[in-house]
Amino acid sequence: MDLHEHEARDLFAAHGVPVPAGSVATTADQARAAATAIGGAVVVKAQVKTGGRGKAGGVRFAATPDEAAAAATAVLGMDIKGHTVHKVLVTAAGRIAEEYYFSFLLDRAGRTFLAMASAEGGVEIEEIAATKPSALVKVPVDATVGVDLAKAAEIVAAAGLPAEAAPVVAALWEVFVAEDATLVEVNPLARTESGDVLALDGKVALDDNASFRHPAHAAFADEHAGDPLERRAHAKGLNYVKLDGEVGVIGNGAGLVMSTLDVVARAGAELGRSGPANFLDIGGGASAQVMADGLEIILGDPGVRSVFVNVFGGITACDAVADGIVRALDVLGDRAHKPIVVRLDGNNVEEGRRILKAADNPLVTLADTMDGAARTAASLAARGA
Repeated sequence: MDLHEHEARDLFAAHGVPVPAGSVATTADQARAAATAIGGAVVVKAQVKTGGRGKAGGVRFAATPDEAAAAATAVLGMDIKGHTVHKVLVTAAGRIAEEYYFSFLLDRAGRTFLAMASAEGGVEIEEIAATKPSALVKVPVDATVGVDLAKAAEIVAAAGLPAEAAPVVAALWEVFVAEDATLVEVNPLARTESGDVLALDGKVALDDNASFRHPAHAAFADEHAGDPLERRAHAKGLNYVKLDGEVGVIGNGAGLVMSTLDVVARAGAELGRSGPANFLDIGGGASAQVMADGLEIILGDPGVRSVFVNVFGGITACDAVADGIVRALDVLGDRAHKPIVVRLDGNNVEEGRRILKAADNPLVTLADTMDGAARTAASLAARGA
């Protein structure tokens, strides 16, 4: 789960990372009150889970409370890369001497944690990595050892950051570990003219797999953020990710679904079409109801032109999957009008196929192999374009 900047800022403060004074506002009057409480100049920042806020006009300087109210009026309701601004963060505007970049992240390729730092912060890190890769220092972190003050000092020295940044880096590591994060990023991490080092911005991604350890993280859920289909799927306990293709994909087990995405992408490329429209894993022990819920979600995606259901029966028997498909189509009625290619194998496969044949729904096509099913689904999607 990605957090808003103000939520990341609150986590930072809770773990001793220095941040400027600030508060959230959802109206111009609240922004004026926040600026009055802070005293002096402030920055009004759009709270959306995307980058490029500054370039879009979502970050504004205000010298007075009235200017803060005017800035909030301009920013609230703004659309930034498809995200509507519903709230702003009003923070004290400090006098900055230098800006840096710093992050801790989970390095899946290296199977370790990684610290990344640069003395050239305040701009998009992708730009730094592309135009001046030597300016971005990467330091692996041993998960069994972690980052104490000595290790933090080693990291900031390697990146050319001032020694005063080391305690802040150690505190950011505490955020990373204590909150079960996969990313903790500060850009910019700034040194003020008075010598203080502050986190002026924050980006945090939390590991949803660790949510059972953090009941308080439920408060970070944002009804306005994310794809609405993803929210509906999450509410039904489904593992769903929206992609940008035309073939809806349902499978049982992440490994099978990933393989299915590959064959669908290849089949789509052969036809000069886009590939999978989503990742949806109904799990190893899914019931007929779960299958029906998954199909309802996929068919509700306007970008989907065909659906590929790829199931290997194990704990989830093929007849239960077939029952779920038949039930979903009955419930959806006229709302179900997209072709569905089904490939079943494994436990109770013959009974599953019998159920689908007996239902004789014109939308359903049975396939024997995964590659053949992918080609059929891609072809049907192309025909429906």
